[in-house]
Amino acid sequence: MTLLGSAVHRALDRVRSGAALDADDAEALLAASGPDEERLAALAGCLRDEGLAAAGRAGVITYSRKVFVPLTTLCRDRCHYCVFVDTPGQLALLRKPAYMSPEQVLQVVRQGQALGCKEALLTLGDRPEERWPEARAWLDDQGFASTIDYVAHIAALITAETGMLVHANPGVMTEDELRRLRTVSPSMGMMLETTSRRLFEERGQVHYGSPDKDPDLRLAVIEDAGRLRVPFTTGILVGIGETIRDRAESLVAIRDAHLRHASSGRGHVQEVIVQNFRAKAQTAMRDAPDADLDEYIRTVAVARLVMGPHMRIQVPPNLSDPREFARLVAAGIDDWGGVSPLTADHVNPERPWPHVDDLAAATADLGYTLRERLTAHPEYVRDAETWLDPGLAPAVAALADPDTALAAAGSRVSAVENAGRIGPGAPAASAEATSVPRPSPRSGATRLAERAADDPASLDDAEWVDLLESTGEALDVLARTADDVRRYTVGEAVSMVVNRNLTSTGFRATPTGEPGTFSLDEVAEIAADAAALGATEICVQGRLPDAEDPAAYLAIARAITAAAPALHLHAYRPQDVRDLADRGGLGLPGALAALRDAGVDTVPGTGVKVLSERVRALVAPDDLDIARWEEGIITAHEAGFRSTSVLFYGHVETAAERIAHLRRLRRIQERTRGFTEFVPIPLPGPAGGVPLVPGRAAIDEHRAMVAVSRLLLSGSIAHVQIPWTRVGRDTAATLLRSGGDDLGGTLLDGRVRPDTGIEQGLEFPRADAERLVARLLRPFRQRTTDYREVSR
Repeated sequence: MTLLGSAVHRALDRVRSGAALDADDAEALLAASGPDEERLAALAGCLRDEGLAAAGRAGVITYSRKVFVPLTTLCRDRCHYCVFVDTPGQLALLRKPAYMSPEQVLQVVRQGQALGCKEALLTLGDRPEERWPEARAWLDDQGFASTIDYVAHIAALITAETGMLVHANPGVMTEDELRRLRTVSPSMGMMLETTSRRLFEERGQVHYGSPDKDPDLRLAVIEDAGRLRVPFTTGILVGIGETIRDRAESLVAIRDAHLRHASSGRGHVQEVIVQNFRAKAQTAMRDAPDADLDEYIRTVAVARLVMGPHMRIQVPPNLSDPREFARLVAAGIDDWGGVSPLTADHVNPERPWPHVDDLAAATADLGYTLRERLTAHPEYVRDAETWLDPGLAPAVAALADPDTALAAAGSRVSAVENAGRIGPGAPAASAEATSVPRPSPRSGATRLAERAADDPASLDDAEWVDLLESTGEALDVLARTADDVRRYTVGEAVSMVVNRNLTSTGFRATPTGEPGTFSLDEVAEIAADAAALGATEICVQGRLPDAEDPAAYLAIARAITAAAPALHLHAYRPQDVRDLADRGGLGLPGALAALRDAGVDTVPGTGVKVLSERVRALVAPDDLDIARWEEGIITAHEAGFRSTSVLFYGHVETAAERIAHLRRLRRIQERTRGFTEFVPIPLPGPAGGVPLVPGRAAIDEHRAMVAVSRLLLSGSIAHVQIPWTRVGRDTAATLLRSGGDDLGGTLLDGRVRPDTGIEQGLEFPRADAERLVARLLRPFRQRTTDYREVSR
């Protein structure tokens, strides 16, 4: 046995005997390999299960349903892997405020409240006023002594107005600041990241020039939080240049600080996050490799062994491929952290959250049950007298299950009624009970746009029509408001999929040589060529000619899947599926099952102009009738397919019919959760179609449509796609500032039968899209069809 193997065995034996591991033990375990690595993970999993059983929730893995509130993206630090931070110059070009206003915060939080969120995560840069005069000027103008002072105000406001609980994550805090925030935030957090002084002191390393990343300073915050009895979240980053010894020492330092401040057998660190580094474009570490998966798994397991059975070990699910979940669970995790149904992970904007239902299914597949918790973990909720400020205890108790102290099933947050005080000696924050100057009176257009952002369901049809018909300054306000909603929900990233279209109407079982037609053999060549060019998706749609066997829908799908199995097959509109169902004698469920078996992954939600029989009869009588289209899309969603959604505008429809269409899509989404995006598509024609408002410029028609779509669908359909093929690239850039966040597909023509794709001759190569997005000072993200991250 090697010296390392002997050290690993000694460390594992110490765990089995109940002894605490030191840094030498942890370092040895972090280097384990082969059978020793398997023993390490197995012991970590057993220790986790022991701890869950002791806590009275055997087999339960937890998460928190949250909204992510990026209160300010200014920061005095210069971390080499961060895309969260902006400079004042960038903010000005982005037309982005130095700090979110209370109104903007509540707009996001109330939408999260409507979706059942109970946690508002406040995250921000460290002490920006100490580097940026613009931050100091904003705070002075608004009457706040510091950024932390503003955090405290916003935290109290959120709980008072919505009943949601705040998890404050403002970076390094003094003991006095921790004491103040404890009165408004039942839990707080700050990642230790690493104890490595080399990464902080050595020029060129990730934390050089970042005063708040001094390991000693961050450890002092963790110690202060313990003295003040703050339920605290901390953790380490894996893969930022630290050594295995650094990881070992970081984990032991967290454990020791936790134990030094134990009360009634429990320390203040409620969860330890083990987070894997993911390289991001436009950062100094953009070319660095992601954290090695095997090293990451070992670190998770060692964190469990160092921390023991009663600590919650958390990993962010959006930073791992779902196929890696099994290894993470086996290595001893018991918490997925905060997951949002509304907002992006603004720190990792390229990594979308999994949907809670999908996360629950994946957890169940691994033998565990997913349960929602509050921002303070159950042990701290039960012992509220020790761990929670008395002013916050009623708000926490209102959301807690009395038996488990997890989130009460079906509980909905609401404003704190007659809560008395949030924080000792301070009235609950509200517009009336704050020293901050009230905003100047706003115009009727501004108030209406803000209501739409705050609570889309509160507007009646006439009010939505007023917004859709906005002109002049009112339209500018509408577009800015919609863009703020986009910014603070789905985030700043502009996404795009690399794809190719294939129009199935052109299929011929017997080749004819006609332009735009293709044979089954050519399908395979087209798919292989698309994959070779870097496409991740092929989109196939169009009703087969009546002379062709409807089984060709399935044959095309099989040929694509066989020739390019890695391609995502996005295929067949409801009208096409209905043709297969009817002429193929399969029925609608049977047709969808056959398409799934043939390799179809998602379906286009096109084949409808406006969800109005009046409009269909006038402009598209050959389309499916509206009821059958709706039945087709709902049945597809319920069969497990996700789809796009669209509205074609600028013909005979009225403003009211557009609003009715959007409302109907929202109702379908509430039922099925199947739409991935919404695409407002202008019909071609003079000046871009028939304007709703006579004389209104085409660009303003488009701005109004995109902005209203973003506001009305917010909290329901996350992504608003800009159809660049219809509006052109320059207009697309403008619409990305009116609430849009996606550019659709690159539409590669390919080298094999390029004439067979709808909109052939129009390409938007990724490099061109990146340049357009860079001019907007927003990050570009290549996505998959279903908005996941493309493998590096």
